[in-house]
Formats: sequence, structure tokens, C-alpha cells
Amino acid sequence: MFTCRNQSCDAQWELSDVVIKNEGQGLLFRCPMCGARNYVERFDGEDGSVLYEQIEGRPDAGPMAD
Repeated sequence: MFTCRNQSCDAQWELSDVVIKNEGQGLLFRCPMCGARNYVERFDGEDGSVLYEQIEGRPDAGPMAD
């Protein structure tokens, strides 16, 4: 279950309710109700399935390129 991080929304969604994609700042889903960005991290399950876990804020972008 995912929860929209937008404090005024706070809606809860199942994985089947959201579309996870990369908009250039890491994996995220946009809340179907308010459109807020909610970042996730991808994991591979032991059985080969793809799992997602919601994370606080934005993912670490790593060092800036020169």
C-alpha cells in the first residue's frame, strides 16, 4: 500500500492503482487524486518478482557531473 506524501491529500493506493515511471528524477508514481510526486525504490523479490517500496522525499541523485 502506498500513501500520497502530499499532506493535504494523504490518499492510499495499491500498486495496481498507480503507474510507476521515471520522469528523470528517479522512480515515482503520481497520486491519481492530486498529481503529487511520490518516490519509490525498486527491488527484485526472491522469486524474481519486481517489488516497489515508497521512500521519503526524493532519491539520492548521486554526485553531480562536472
